Parts: sequence; structure tokens; C-alpha cells
Amino acid sequence: MKKISKLLLALSFVLSITTSAFAVTVVSWGGAYTESQKLGYGDPTAAKLGIPVNWVDYTGGLSEIKAQKEAGKITWDIIDVYAKDTIIGCDEGIFVEFDFDKDFAPAPDGTPASKDFFTGMPSKCAVGNILYSWNFAYNKNNVKGTPKSAKDFFNTKKFPGKRAIYKGAMSNLELAMAAGTKAGKGGDKIYSQLEADGGVDKAIAKIKALCADPKGGCVFWNAGAQPPELLANGEVVMATGWNGRFFNAQMEGTPIVQVWDSQILDYEYFAMVKGGPNDANGKAMKVLREMTSTEGLAGSAKYIAYAPWRKSSIAIMEAGEPWFKDGKTNMVPHMPTAPANTKSYILMNPEFWADNQDEIGEKWEAMKAGL
Repeated sequence: MKKISKLLLALSFVLSITTSAFAVTVVSWGGAYTESQKLGYGDPTAAKLGIPVNWVDYTGGLSEIKAQKEAGKITWDIIDVYAKDTIIGCDEGIFVEFDFDKDFAPAPDGTPASKDFFTGMPSKCAVGNILYSWNFAYNKNNVKGTPKSAKDFFNTKKFPGKRAIYKGAMSNLELAMAAGTKAGKGGDKIYSQLEADGGVDKAIAKIKALCADPKGGCVFWNAGAQPPELLANGEVVMATGWNGRFFNAQMEGTPIVQVWDSQILDYEYFAMVKGGPNDANGKAMKVLREMTSTEGLAGSAKYIAYAPWRKSSIAIMEAGEPWFKDGKTNMVPHMPTAPANTKSYILMNPEFWADNQDEIGEKWEAMKAGL
């Protein structure tokens, strides 16, 4: 019996090593986000394809995968990355270039993948994963009236009280410009104004006026959990933040209302590692295709209030409401890409910030120091 037990234990160990060795490894940011990916489309993909999917946490950037490549020991297959990293990784040959409509599944009605994703991709090595929103919210118990627009965020006469805003200039400049110009579909007008002579100074001046206003005032936040807390305890009457954090607070009973006008859509992408363990055998591509399908991307929204990149995923969710994991909450109203929430929105422009962030940062910090 002891020999049989030892043999079974040895076989179990070998099987676990073999399974791990042949698993497709997906690298992401950890926490509730990776959990939503694993449960929403990772596990279903593994079950459907019979290909194990292993999840690994990292802190972002390309340094780790570059080190693996230089050492000749690549262990990652798919990485969740920012737009700029898909561009750099593509240029440096780290990531696979996709034949988009061949590599990625069409929508259920046959619409090609390239037409089904909410926007185009930043590089040939990118496929959209989730979209999240920088928007603002208020505690309905602490505000008289109903703020509905970016303009209302700056209206201290109608809505007196402090505002919580992000510690950096990004997102704040866009919101300031949107208070005087309708963002439209994508926010091109907003960035045109910021890029014009004096545009950045104008936006910073509007923020400064809000912060210095005796009827207003600013509290700067740097962690995603802070805006909902500041709203809950009444320290501020309105706060910018990330829609997923506001949603979590709503689920906990905080009387928060999100305002979607001029929301700033930000995004995450998947890229596939060239020469990864499951590149040549096609397993990584099969897993990535399934995870980014209409049904796959919709699955993650059962666990987190980030929007799937595919337009067709919203229809899947609508048909399956209540979609959230609690079996009671309709999720489409909480999606940044829902039709009702995209009447006026801004797509975060990574090129603008890459080109101007140092100069803007100096002006921004000088403004804050002068308050």
C-alpha cells in the first residue's frame, strides 16, 4: 500500500508539473481585476478548449519580458498592457503582430472583429480587453439638486462644497475643458483645445479657480479607494474617480450617483509574446481568441464594473440581466460603453500625455504649490 501511495503521489506531481508546463500563462495586474479575468473568461476558456490557463501577477512595463527574452527563457504567453507598451513591444519585436479579423472571432451576427471593438487599436500587436472610466460622482444625501455635466462639477454657486480631484493633471485638464465644450463622441475637440496655444494654461486656471473658490475647494486623491470614502464621509460633495471604485461603493450601500457626461475612457489591452512557450503551437492564440470573444469579454463584467471592448458584448449582457455575480444587479447601466453613458465621452489620448506630460506636470505642481 505504501508503494502504491508513493507511486500515486509521484504521478500526481508529474501531472501537475506537466499541466503547468503546457498551460498558457497570462500576466495581469492582480487583485480583484485579475480575479474578474480568471473567473470571467480565463476559467471558461480553459474548460472549453481543454487548455489550462495560468495567471501570474506583475507590476507593469516591459522590463520583465525583455529580461526573459534576453535570457532565452520566455515563460509568459499573454500580457495585459497599456497602449504605449503595445507600441513599444511591437516596434521592438517582443509581441506578435495580429491579422486582426483572422485572429479574432467575429461578433455573433458575423460582424468582423475590427468593426465590433469600441475603437481601433494603438498598434498591430494589441487587442482590447477592458475599458474603464474617469468620471465624477456625488453623494445624493449631501447635494441639493442633480449634477448632470462637467459644467456642474465647476458650478460652486449651484453646488457649493469641496471637490476631490486626482493629484495629477491627467483627467483634470480634460474635465476642465469639457466644462466649456461638449466632448462629443471621442473628445477630439477637447484635445484640440488643449493643444492650442494657451490651452493647457486655460485648463489649469479653471482648476485653480475651483480650488481657490471659498464656496468650493479641492481635496487631492492618489488612491482609488479615496474618492468614494470622501463622498461617504461628507468631506467633499463631488469627486472624480474610477467608475469601478464608485460601483463597489454603491454595492456596499453608499448613496453615490455617477455622472457619465464627458467621462474619460481609458483602456487595457492584451498582447501576445513572440516566441512564448505556446506561440508556435498555436495554443496562446486559441486562448486569446476565446477570451476576447463576445461572450468571453462579457464574462468579466459579471465580477467587475469594467466594460468589455466589444460592442456586441453589451447585447449579451442585456439579454442575461441581472448580469452581476450577485444575481440581482443589472450591469449594463454601470458600463462606461453602454449607449446611455456614451452620449458625450472622451477617449484618453496617450500620445498627448506622452508628448506633453513633463511640461504639464511642472505647471500643474506650480499651481498646486500656489494654492
